[in-house]
Amino acid sequence: MGQISGGELLVRTLKQAGVDRLFGLHGAHVDPIFQACLDHSIPIIDTRHEVAAGHAAEGYARAGDRLGVAVITAGPGFTNVVTSIANAFLDRTPILYISGAAGLGQAQTNTLQAGIDQPSIARPITKWTHQIQVTADIPRLVAQAIRTALAGPRGPVLLDIPMDVLGGQVDEATVVMPETVATDSGPAPAKKAVAETIARLGKAERPAIMLGSGLRPNAAEAVRRLAEAGGIPVFSDFAAHGLLPSDHPLYGGTFHKMADLEGPGGRPDLILALGVRFGLFTLGTTGLVVPKDAPIIHVEIDPVEIGKVLPVALAVVADPGAAAAALADAATKAGWTPRETWPARVAAAKAARRAGQQADLDRVGQLIHPLQAVAAIANAIKTETIVVGDGAEAYHWLNETIRQVRPASYLTHGFLGAVGFGLGLAIGAQAAHPGRPVLCLVGDGAVGFTIAEFDTMVRHNLPIVVLVMNNRSWAASQHFQELAVGPNRVTGTRLGDARYHEVAAGFGCGSAHVTRIDELEPAIRDAFASGRPWCLNVEIDLAPIPPELYLLMKR
Repeated sequence: MGQISGGELLVRTLKQAGVDRLFGLHGAHVDPIFQACLDHSIPIIDTRHEVAAGHAAEGYARAGDRLGVAVITAGPGFTNVVTSIANAFLDRTPILYISGAAGLGQAQTNTLQAGIDQPSIARPITKWTHQIQVTADIPRLVAQAIRTALAGPRGPVLLDIPMDVLGGQVDEATVVMPETVATDSGPAPAKKAVAETIARLGKAERPAIMLGSGLRPNAAEAVRRLAEAGGIPVFSDFAAHGLLPSDHPLYGGTFHKMADLEGPGGRPDLILALGVRFGLFTLGTTGLVVPKDAPIIHVEIDPVEIGKVLPVALAVVADPGAAAAALADAATKAGWTPRETWPARVAAAKAARRAGQQADLDRVGQLIHPLQAVAAIANAIKTETIVVGDGAEAYHWLNETIRQVRPASYLTHGFLGAVGFGLGLAIGAQAAHPGRPVLCLVGDGAVGFTIAEFDTMVRHNLPIVVLVMNNRSWAASQHFQELAVGPNRVTGTRLGDARYHEVAAGFGCGSAHVTRIDELEPAIRDAFASGRPWCLNVEIDLAPIPPELYLLMKR
């Protein structure tokens, strides 16, 4: 034993926690971490911009259901990643952000990339933020940060480490390494709450289960058993898509599709909300998604969320996954007679919606309708494909057709609406599952935020297929202006005829320009077959507005 650096201590602790890769962008302030990762053969996927590193850590955490780690340097490196931190905070993604900082000995000396209080900036958008000031404390505090990030409700944490602390040397014999770094459990529901929930579900004529982002992939089997035990239709938040396969007869669609259940006997009379955060994706208090007269049983690990937007009939503070398992076991024993009429009503609404879209799918001789484009994606990709949706309108179109049979396979926007995160998210998802195909659908506005990440895909051999929905517009903003103030008041929302596929080709990606719908499916298949990163620049019609977005704009 001898002297050991703070960077080595940090990487050893991460390795003990099962971290197998990091995302980041190099800077002198964090070089000890890069050096230690090199010694331990832990890859760092280095991006072209810090925000993409943060988003990649998010994609890795969401697709892999595990901790993501992003390493960013001081000053502008830190400020560049703030959007990712805020996104992870609102969407409860477990990320450990490690920021470099000027040395403690350089405080108040006007040195490079100093002079801002990084922890104070991060504190309101993290579960926990701390500046480490003693090198020997690094293992203990890294372990604490990881446990905090993974405890429910999950979320981001930030450790700010001054350069002289991270590069400092300590006697290895004096260092205490934590025996336990990460924990993975949450509180189960009270037996009384389970019994009352089962009783209410048994009496309801038209119950519906809503699955939110608080559910993790391991809840899929329990969700299926619970739904099938009583013939209960299931609707999901985007983050929960795939917990019940989209081809399951009881799956009704995303939350917005509950707005289609109109007419006598067509609306739910009881809601079981598992890990749901009411608000944006349930259209607030409008009653369009959740009927105002339907009692809500709300299962959430964070009691602050219960009753925050909508009143509840029964509050259950518990881990939603543990609650789903307990409810499934109880429902199986309850001996319910599965409903037939109510699930058939939901299936009929789903079929009617698809029938109403057929004219758009069948049209010829015009620009590609965006619905045609996303239908081609659904037809062309394999079932194991991880799909990332980015862009204020692009992902809403994708929601109309995307099919998923696996949880954590559809990654898209949450409460921050962080347009431009798609390429980063896709990089992280591909790193989490190198053997699975990854497709990133991105609007032409969104792709411009981090377009240099095509270079990251090439350098790290990440065969991601990026499909740019190109309508030469910030379409959601333009459509909002047209509806809110009139088509003669459209300003600052148009884009030019950029050759996105040529930009990607310049970084070494494969590329194609698609202008006809009959070219699209073969182009997608060819792109995946190449085994290379690929960009498809797809010309689409600007005029149509996604049904979900229209609901949001009109609420």
